[in-house]
Amino acid sequence: MKSSVSLNRSLVAIAMGAVLALGAVSQASAQSAAERRAQRDAERASKGGQKKAEPTYPQATRQEPEAKASAKASGKLQKLLKLYEDDKGAEARAIADELIADEKSNAYDKSFAAQMGAQIAYEADDNAAALAYLKQVQAFNGLDNNAHFGAMLMQAQLLLQDEKYAESLAVMDRFLAESKSQKPEHLVIKGNALYRMERYPEAATVLKQAIDASPEPKNDWLQVLMATYFESERYAEATALAEKIAAKSPNDKRAQLNLAAAYQNADQMEKAIGVLEKLRAAGQLSDEREYRQLYAAYLNTDGKEKQAIAVINEGLQKGVLKGDFQTYLALAQSYYFTDQPGPAIDAYRKAAPLAPNGEAYLNLARLLWQEDRVPEAKEAARQAQAKGVKNPADIKKILALPSK
Repeated sequence: MKSSVSLNRSLVAIAMGAVLALGAVSQASAQSAAERRAQRDAERASKGGQKKAEPTYPQATRQEPEAKASAKASGKLQKLLKLYEDDKGAEARAIADELIADEKSNAYDKSFAAQMGAQIAYEADDNAAALAYLKQVQAFNGLDNNAHFGAMLMQAQLLLQDEKYAESLAVMDRFLAESKSQKPEHLVIKGNALYRMERYPEAATVLKQAIDASPEPKNDWLQVLMATYFESERYAEATALAEKIAAKSPNDKRAQLNLAAAYQNADQMEKAIGVLEKLRAAGQLSDEREYRQLYAAYLNTDGKEKQAIAVINEGLQKGVLKGDFQTYLALAQSYYFTDQPGPAIDAYRKAAPLAPNGEAYLNLARLLWQEDRVPEAKEAARQAQAKGVKNPADIKKILALPSK
């Protein structure tokens, strides 16, 4: 009987790592105009003119130096600030470099100049130079704790942006140890670095600590924690967190897609389909990954092949889905298991030449044989043989069929 050689079914896998949509790494904290004014006030205070700013890190173990500008450098420091405020960054940076190179500059002069150099370089999108200046801030060790630790935070975040995760983590470990800060926004930087380094259990611990300590945790923090749960295969916790994020931001497409991904990983396909179909009805499924996510959910749900066909054909018609092997294979399988051999054959003819091996050609040969199209089945079997298959015995059976 023809059915002695059955058509293999291999469902489209759902790659959840590709589905999650995470926010960008948080930006480095550029010094605002208000912070610069506070810095000048602190400089004047160091000379006895005003009350010193309240410490941001009262539990810090670092011995705070006497933050005073030298008499010789005072004029250049003022000129540096004035040029910076007048948006003359290149001139200001040149003076900063002079102060750093001057042997007569004290630790405060050099540290302050390096801090300003970092700020100017950062605003010019020169992260490498900014990081070099920030290392100098740490080495000169001349600023008060507020400024010193602020520079460390900026350094850690820039390293994170540059994907230098181990270096960022080392800076954050030192920062947390010396500053004794337990602020959520600081813990999140460390958690983010751990996540990027694929140290998921540690990342989850730190991120949850930060989120639990924050009255209003940011969605980006929650999303990174959710991703750590996914990667650690803690799907129940990931799903609960995804539901919380989605409920908090019902109009956030990224949050809804992540919720659907959470449901798919938890094998709750009907819920995933409900979320994705709501987005589809609103015209919000706009890229290939999103269409694949929806048709994969249908293919992984019993009896939903017709719905998968509709999604795939819509995606192809809109030009959102590419006419590639994965798409045509999913379409062919969907047609076959809804008893539509003609469209299934057409889809297999498109999929087989794009396949990495001869398995799709072999499935096409089986299907043609079942439809009594023996000459075409033999030709497909020869194509399968040429590309290679795991079980060549089936090819031999088809090639041995009597011609009609």
